[in-house]
Amino acid sequence: MASIRKRTWTAPDGTEKTAWIVDYRDGAGARRFKQFPRRKDADSWLTSAAWQVSQGTHTADSQSVTVAQAAEIWIKGRENKGRERGTIAQYRQLTDLHIVPLIGAEKLSKLTQPKVVAFVETMLETRSEDLTHKAVRALSRILSDAGRRGLVAQNVARDVKVEKSKREEGEVIIPPKEDLRAMLAAAEDDMKPFMLTAILTGLRVSELRGLRWEDIDFKGKAIKVKQRADKHCQIGPPKSKAGYRTIPIGAAVIGELRKWKLQCPNGPLGLVFPASGGQVQDYGNLLRRKFYPLQIKAGVCDPIVKGGKPVPDAKGNATSEPRYGFHALRHAAASAWIAQKIDLKRLTTWLGHSSVATTLDLYGHLIVDKDEDARLAAEAQAALLA
Repeated sequence: MASIRKRTWTAPDGTEKTAWIVDYRDGAGARRFKQFPRRKDADSWLTSAAWQVSQGTHTADSQSVTVAQAAEIWIKGRENKGRERGTIAQYRQLTDLHIVPLIGAEKLSKLTQPKVVAFVETMLETRSEDLTHKAVRALSRILSDAGRRGLVAQNVARDVKVEKSKREEGEVIIPPKEDLRAMLAAAEDDMKPFMLTAILTGLRVSELRGLRWEDIDFKGKAIKVKQRADKHCQIGPPKSKAGYRTIPIGAAVIGELRKWKLQCPNGPLGLVFPASGGQVQDYGNLLRRKFYPLQIKAGVCDPIVKGGKPVPDAKGNATSEPRYGFHALRHAAASAWIAQKIDLKRLTTWLGHSSVATTLDLYGHLIVDKDEDARLAAEAQAALLA
């Protein structure tokens, strides 16, 4: 039977001290004690602990693991489930560089929502809002995993949010038609079909690198996304369930891919855009040796300026830097579909987003049609006043 008793003692300096001791038994029947400075704190804690014991979710402080230990258990579990190397590396980075140094020593049984909020505030002092958001989501996953294993009663990070300020929101940069045409005109060999496919299908670069010839339905005029290549050149499933999708393709893409298939290097994986030996194309090489130089060649670049002055190369010539990352090609596809008034549900599916909300967050400003809004408002007004 649980009980609360008062304890009084004299400190070394001669002052009288008082505390309240909760005496209870945990789920395994072991006798446990916990001390509080106030009676009402002891009463509140005992009520919560008694419920947790009855549900089999209570963990005594002395038996509780730390956040760092729970993080390690979580990551090992992800590895055992075959998560991609790149994904595991991201988990490691978030835990080792951010979570463990700031909150890793905290025992799960003593972790509270206010402590998680304090963790967020500390993160924001030295890290970006985006990085803080990722760290909190990782912490929430760690606690959810610990809950499933009976290591903690509740996930106190689940409802902690990191609101992004306007200055932190990533800008969606959409290349104008002139830049897209210039890059396509300058593209040679495998880069022309690669660029055209990227611009007109909105595939992620990992999906393009993992695309197989068997995933292209020339008769049905569609590309089926079934796999992707991560940054370590490992083939795996798409990013999420929504990543599995079918995207329609037009005559331009079909024609270019048919021509490329006759020249494409053969390999055991049957990839559409492989490296010269037929293996998965390395992301860094694709970026630095092909995509960036293509932009410079096409004139789709900006001068490198430092301190208000152009930065010269070793020969004294002005230097330039490419204007876009790969994801800009995906944005170009999305903006073209929106301009053609593709419905939101179809747009979300083609882009492989997990929810319509994600699509709206990225492209909502492009979906606004002021002329159509004005027409609808005028019709509503006419109907009301008729």
